[in-house]
Amino acid sequence: MLNFLIFSQETLVMQIIYVDMDDVLCDYTQAYQEAIKRTPAMKYPQSQFGFFVNLQPIEGAIASFQKLIASPDVEPYILTAPSIENPLCYTEKRIWVEQHLGFEVTNKLIICSNKGLLRGDKLIDDWTYGRGQENFDGEIVEFGSTNFPSWKEVNKHLNI
Repeated sequence: MLNFLIFSQETLVMQIIYVDMDDVLCDYTQAYQEAIKRTPAMKYPQSQFGFFVNLQPIEGAIASFQKLIASPDVEPYILTAPSIENPLCYTEKRIWVEQHLGFEVTNKLIICSNKGLLRGDKLIDDWTYGRGQENFDGEIVEFGSTNFPSWKEVNKHLNI
């Protein structure tokens, strides 16, 4: 008599969550406003060397992204649009991710000018339009809005 073992393989469904960088993970607006105060005649302060790499993290952003990484139910990515005024932003954003979230997270960095091209379950972004967000098929969690003014409310919404 032959005995057969039958293994059932459960389909693991993980939520794909994209997190924007500027004004969601890092404080773009504060750095921009400070640069304008220092040099009011400068039209594009974000075009200066070091602008993106020196952005400060938003309160709670680093810990929240680390919670997303640790969650067995989530596949998180950083989805950021490039600044066409600063070709260095591609490199500087990559360096920022390594400095604040670690080298292993750099493989989760996606720099794309049209966020609507990607498929996923959620997009945490401070804008709901302008960089393809309006064509994103999943839920847009509008960071900084009345419903999601900080990472505390976003974490509650995501159950992390």
